[in-house]
Amino acid sequence: MKNVPISKSIPYNIDENYLELTRKVHLILHVGRLMMENSADTSRIVRTMQRTAAYAGIFGDQLHIHVTYTTLMVSVSVGNYHMTKLQKCYQHNVDMNVILEVSKMTWEAIERDYTIEQFEAELKKVESKKSKYATFIINLGAALACGGVGKMFGCDIMASLYTALAAFIGFFVRSQCLKIGINPYMAIVLSSFTATVIAYFTHFLPFTDTSWYTMLACAIFIVPGVPMVNALEDMLDCYITAGITRAMNTLLMVGSMTFGIIFAIKLFSVEDFTHLSTVNHQAYIVYVISAFIAAAGFSTMFNVPPRLLWVVGLGGVISVCVRTLSMDFLGVGLPIGTLLGAMVVSIIALRAVHWFHVPSHVLTIPSVIPLMPGILMYRLLFNIIDIDTLDVSNFLQAFQSGVNATLIILAIAVGVALPNIFAQKYIRIYDSKRLSRALSERKYRQYHFKEIKQLELFKE
Repeated sequence: MKNVPISKSIPYNIDENYLELTRKVHLILHVGRLMMENSADTSRIVRTMQRTAAYAGIFGDQLHIHVTYTTLMVSVSVGNYHMTKLQKCYQHNVDMNVILEVSKMTWEAIERDYTIEQFEAELKKVESKKSKYATFIINLGAALACGGVGKMFGCDIMASLYTALAAFIGFFVRSQCLKIGINPYMAIVLSSFTATVIAYFTHFLPFTDTSWYTMLACAIFIVPGVPMVNALEDMLDCYITAGITRAMNTLLMVGSMTFGIIFAIKLFSVEDFTHLSTVNHQAYIVYVISAFIAAAGFSTMFNVPPRLLWVVGLGGVISVCVRTLSMDFLGVGLPIGTLLGAMVVSIIALRAVHWFHVPSHVLTIPSVIPLMPGILMYRLLFNIIDIDTLDVSNFLQAFQSGVNATLIILAIAVGVALPNIFAQKYIRIYDSKRLSRALSERKYRQYHFKEIKQLELFKE
């Protein structure tokens, strides 16, 4: 008996409606994956996926979305069709431009009547786009950002350049580790170790009297500002599972960074330099210039569009100046000053998103990274290293440094997240009205296009 091809021997019917629904669900998941893999907060991911579903004609109770840090699930019920699909998220980068482009494209798909094919093609274009900055520029931006933060901590110009050098080499090590597929947490260990070692050896170089400050800022580029803010915002916004997972990822990153720094300190027997003063009496213009450089430098790491670099730099200036002025003139402590600085920038960004047409996190997160604590974190590290020899007074000092450093970090996250949480209701109302209007206009265009076609056929 001859082998007959299955396509000829077994007739079967292809359910076109089912295939079309499958394609739409994959499109929704593709949008969600791009947002999650580039560090959008969960609320924005859900809103963008819902908007994509509305474009595809899936509304309200027909759609159910479940988001975790590593997996997206979409369940759709349309007529007699019920479908549930999962999508894994394989990487977690920080790319503000991808978040911006995907969000923008979901609106354009409705307003410009994209076909499914056009939507899929545009998504692929966004996914395949290279960073807006060359690798060297990103590396240089991270180095200058750390140098700017070091200047705010109190080092002189030459020490700032040494800080930038250490950060440049450390960032290069991390990028190369990720490029060859090394575990991301191990890459953080190696980069923080390298940056700290280079910073330590710059202590022996001439032309500076503030060389110890170099060690305070050389590894700031590793600080997980975006995961930290997203974790808190997700939990406050009732996305508990995603928030807790992001928080654990943040802790692992901070732990890896800490291990690399401690290993370098112990290996080279670095003396305790945490006697450095936390009171910095530099001129305000120094804070302004340093904060601008730091915020703009961090923006290149997050692939913020170049047209917004000056905006983010200005945000860094505002956050640092609000903190400094509130401490100097209102007499508040460093944690409260940090909270005020982060909140002011976040509130301004909620308004600025309508001017620059970008998600608020694109503007806020790079702007608040310069607020990170320096000397307090290192005091805690040295006390942890020497915990066996601590007396009661030193132990209390270590505890105080740890509490203050933790409060400052939380103040940054809370200051960025709270205004967004309170504004969520109004953002959803605004998006809902805009979506309803766009869908109505789309329906109107399609109806009149159909009428014109019928009229042309009638004339023929």
